[in-house]
Amino acid sequence: MSSVEFSEFYRSSKDRCLRAVVGTGMRPEEAEEALAEAFARAWSRWAKVRTLEAPEAWVVRTAVNANISWWRKRRRESPAAVPTDATSTGEDHRADLVAALRLLPPRQREVVVLRYLLDLDTAQTAARLGIAPGTVASQLHRALATLRSHLHQPERSH
Repeated sequence: MSSVEFSEFYRSSKDRCLRAVVGTGMRPEEAEEALAEAFARAWSRWAKVRTLEAPEAWVVRTAVNANISWWRKRRRESPAAVPTDATSTGEDHRADLVAALRLLPPRQREVVVLRYLLDLDTAQTAARLGIAPGTVASQLHRALATLRSHLHQPERSH
């Protein structure tokens, strides 16, 4: 696997891919996050992706799919997990979520990131962290309870 080859692919295609992903209807910041995930996946599969007829199309499609997966997960979550103040913006909710994530112990934060942001399943998360699948489940359960608690109390004193 050639890191030089991948670096050149990244430099020459990132702006075009970003325009394509934004063109699918994503907000620019969502598109950037999804595209970062897609390029990370492309790097990890570069031996295969480089042989495709249109590797840029693969990256764009992967970014769109990553965004759809994130959206579906959010939609399936309990409404109680997300603040419902109609006057708040999406950015307010995102800032609240990031602040709540920072309050989690490191292991719980790692589990949440791997499961929800990187879309790994329980077994993959356990393998990545070197812990048992049951530990992943218990850490995730505790983390989500903590996040719900913090997100339902917007006027918390720290």
